[in-house]
Amino acid sequence: MTWLYAAQFAVPLILIGWLMWGPARSGLGFLVQVLGSVAALAVMALQGIWLLPPWWAPYLFAVALCVATWLGWRRVRPFSSTVPATWGAWAVMILFIAVGATSTYGTAIAWRSRTNTAAGIVNLAFPLARGHYLVVNGGSGFSTNLHLETLDVTVPRYRAWLGQSYGVDIVALDGFGMRARGVQPADLRAYVIYGTHVLAPCAGQVVMAVDGLPDMQVPEMDREHLAGNHVVLRCTGADVMLGHLQPGSVQVRAGAHIAVGDWLGLVGNSGNTGEPHLHIHAQAPGSTEAPLSGDPRPIQFNGRFPVRGHRIEVP
Repeated sequence: MTWLYAAQFAVPLILIGWLMWGPARSGLGFLVQVLGSVAALAVMALQGIWLLPPWWAPYLFAVALCVATWLGWRRVRPFSSTVPATWGAWAVMILFIAVGATSTYGTAIAWRSRTNTAAGIVNLAFPLARGHYLVVNGGSGFSTNLHLETLDVTVPRYRAWLGQSYGVDIVALDGFGMRARGVQPADLRAYVIYGTHVLAPCAGQVVMAVDGLPDMQVPEMDREHLAGNHVVLRCTGADVMLGHLQPGSVQVRAGAHIAVGDWLGLVGNSGNTGEPHLHIHAQAPGSTEAPLSGDPRPIQFNGRFPVRGHRIEVP
């Protein structure tokens, strides 16, 4: 993830700096450069995982781009020509046309991901105690939800995990919008969400409760027990799984009946997880051998379809 964090800093700064200190000298070239930069920042805002820089960084980059556009326009006004005057200037304009077209397509895909397109959506209460939260994976398209990869049942290893295909990953934020102290700290206690109470998002019966698996030190992952410590609830119409819980924190056992808001456990870092977060998904019941292989069901929290970048506040 470190390369992603670096790219989300570097690419906007390069585009903003280029527009501010090296704008196109022709009117058409300048217009194309501005539009291409706007499109690139838009697709990054929708598809990016804004953990570092934080969720508010795209808004800051947008303001900086406006300032850079004004300063760049003042720098080149009056334009030396209406169209690029050299082959190099033409090449730069073509580059920004390509960036703008690709980014616009990516923005359209990410925007479509904000609307659920699958049948049988499951409405749940939000499964975490009070705090400020950010959806890291969520939505109906791969551009905002990497879990959709397991919908490809032609890949044998995905079949046992089909149920998590519409899964949602959630982290917590502090007052500055940061999810941890540091870039990728090894200390699990540095993550805001670590130790947060996980609550039952629906009423039903516990059909599975796994505990005792160790928390992994960031960035190590448990490839053998992907869900880590987890609870599966059989609610009306679906099985709901909540995973990556702290060892020793699971409060329920198989067969227990639970109500909405009952305490299930604490957020940890067990299983196949790069850092502490809560994973939740809904599915049809799976098989005895592969309990998480049931047909996936999209979810919503209190009527809202969660998509990457959504912020949720629990008072």
